[in-house]
Amino acid sequence: MDVNKIKQLKRGRRKGRVRAKVSGAADCPRLSVFRSNRGIYAQLINDEIGKTLAAASAGEIHPVKSGTAGPDSNREFNGVKDKGKKSAVSFELGKIIAKKAVEKNISKVVFDRNGYKYHGRVKALADGAREGGLKF
Repeated sequence: MDVNKIKQLKRGRRKGRVRAKVSGAADCPRLSVFRSNRGIYAQLINDEIGKTLAAASAGEIHPVKSGTAGPDSNREFNGVKDKGKKSAVSFELGKIIAKKAVEKNISKVVFDRNGYKYHGRVKALADGAREGGLKF
């Protein structure tokens, strides 16, 4: 079997185990994380009604440009100096999703790592959300 297919199946199993234990409600929604090679995404989800309350993506911090990096590739994006550092972008994304949650009077969430290991970009997003005022 293809190595990527095996990785995908294993992550699916881990995700199922996590989702069996973690569920979001109106007062304490689920903070779900999706990680791709190019970006990272976060959503606050109320599982009782199946509705996304707030969402944020790395595109809000780190706009994707077409073509190669030009002379302005070292620009600062929303306080993130090194736009190539994915963990720095994830940390800022955690702060943004926390700000959106606080605007909706949400202070407590349950963290859904979505089958990913709790390190690197996933941990950076969680740390940024904690710094932004969320408790989990």
